[in-house]
Amino acid sequence: MPPDCLRIRTPWVGFHVLKDADGLYLLDGGFIGGVGRLKATLARQHWQNERIRGIILTHGHLDHILNVAAIARETGAWIAAPRQDAAHYAGRAEYRGWSRVAGLLEGVGKPLLGFEPFTPDRWIGDGDRLDLWKGLRAVHLPGHTDGHTGYLCEDLGLLFCGDLFASYRRFSHAPPGILNSSPELMRLSMIRAQSLDLNGVLPNHGDEASPAEHLGRLRNLSH
Repeated sequence: MPPDCLRIRTPWVGFHVLKDADGLYLLDGGFIGGVGRLKATLARQHWQNERIRGIILTHGHLDHILNVAAIARETGAWIAAPRQDAAHYAGRAEYRGWSRVAGLLEGVGKPLLGFEPFTPDRWIGDGDRLDLWKGLRAVHLPGHTDGHTGYLCEDLGLLFCGDLFASYRRFSHAPPGILNSSPELMRLSMIRAQSLDLNGVLPNHGDEASPAEHLGRLRNLSH
């Protein structure tokens, strides 16, 4: 991991923090316990006095956006997110096929967990560039959601790949079918990710393996 990149771990899902000369940027906002874990991790890194400038989203599922509105309100951070998932951020996503199960779970979870709808300050599309950290390029990887997007740091050959797959030593796998809006696109998105010039990937669901090892697991899973 680059020293200016942190992984914030919670029992359900991880997310990432990037640091440059201007401050901090979150890649997703985490789920239950995410805010507390973020603050504790920043304090251990002695980054607690750095300003959070922006929040960049990979997609609109609740385990990635639960805390976004609260963090943005507290810090004044801007929000950038894939346009195709706009209904998710507004709290009115329509699920189809088997992913209706995910919609039912989110329908129960949002009021219980206090989800606050929000409107991003910037819409992200495939190929868009973000002039922060070491530079990021948006790579549209649909299937999990319509807007699901990874972020490629070309200088490092490192892809923040969201929920493209889950990476664990004993069990790496594609997201369960009940979570995928367009499951027929998942394999195509995996192939597209691997067509990039990569040294490693960083999934949101995974263990503490290196980015290179996560990439190896993705390749094995695709084969």
